[in-house]
Amino acid sequence: MTGSRDVQIIPADGKKEFRQFLDLPYRIYASDPNWVAPLLRDMKVMFDPEKHPFHKHSEVQPFIAVRDGETVGRIAAIHNRNHVAYHDESVGFFGFFECVDEQKVANALLATAKEWLRDRGLEVIRGPANFSTNESAALLVEGFDRPPTIMMPYNPEYYEDLIVNAGFQAAMDMVAYYLDNSIPPDFLLKREERLAKRLNVSLRTLRKEDFAAELDRVLAVYNKAWEKNWGFVPMTDEEIRFMAHELKVVVMRDPEQVIFVENSEGVPVGFALWLKDYNQGLIKARGRLFPFGLLKVLRKAKSIDMCRVLTLGLIPEYRGKGIDSLLFLRIFREGAAKGMTRGEFGWILEHNYPMRKPLERLGSHVYKRYRMYDMDIEPGV
Repeated sequence: MTGSRDVQIIPADGKKEFRQFLDLPYRIYASDPNWVAPLLRDMKVMFDPEKHPFHKHSEVQPFIAVRDGETVGRIAAIHNRNHVAYHDESVGFFGFFECVDEQKVANALLATAKEWLRDRGLEVIRGPANFSTNESAALLVEGFDRPPTIMMPYNPEYYEDLIVNAGFQAAMDMVAYYLDNSIPPDFLLKREERLAKRLNVSLRTLRKEDFAAELDRVLAVYNKAWEKNWGFVPMTDEEIRFMAHELKVVVMRDPEQVIFVENSEGVPVGFALWLKDYNQGLIKARGRLFPFGLLKVLRKAKSIDMCRVLTLGLIPEYRGKGIDSLLFLRIFREGAAKGMTRGEFGWILEHNYPMRKPLERLGSHVYKRYRMYDMDIEPGV
């Protein structure tokens, strides 16, 4: 247990403490109309070593900050061993950070996470990440005027000051683009036929009847297409199948949300995943699907008018040839057919101009910015 004056930092290992860990955001965001509560069922699964595959290769420790019997903050310290091995860097993470607007509470939480990571021999603390960039990561620093889209982070504006004033420095910025238009630009239409013939590739959507094999194809492309990205860690077979299981209901309902690019031999060389913004319904459920939350989600699902493009990538030898234009055009068409009139592309690393420039040619613009932070961990005495 670590203390900061009247603030106590307690491991959230017991049922009572973990319930406090889960419940805190409802107080932090009580008056915030843009907050979308995570499903409580999903949060419990994330921290269950028997259910979430992240725990098979890494270690997570949740903490809560308590003062006078009231929970005033929370954090999780994360030793992602796969990240350390893949990048050959001694970096640990903090995530699931929530805090009242008091610097001393934030300082105590972050110091506790740093101390936990130091005890495991790590030299840098980075975050926020829940658990890694394969799940939900980064702090929202610009764009607080509207709710987050599905699977994107959200936080109070004052969190940036809490983290910076605790001694952290910006490590990487990410951006999200917004497009309020479902009509593909003329230049895409004019290039479509010529590109498809010259590149000798074809596009198709997910084959529902071949779902298990389709997952293998996604994993093969995903780990090749993103291997050089900052912060990327290859997903294990178990992790990709876990994520697929979580998304299976919405993807199988609309298989057009997964688009493959195949070469002349029928081998996938890229893919895109876009999802309807189910947050438009989940914002009303307040983290609970039962007994009435599910009805609210299903009722709103019929009128969802926005989507998020989560991933769009090609293996290295197929980049820079214009294939991304074909993917964008297919997303336009599939989305419009499902009633999508606007969309978000994100997040995207700030320096990833090969991806950002085509998005700007489509007429989209940056409307949200996210940031990851680093701090050196001093050696223990």
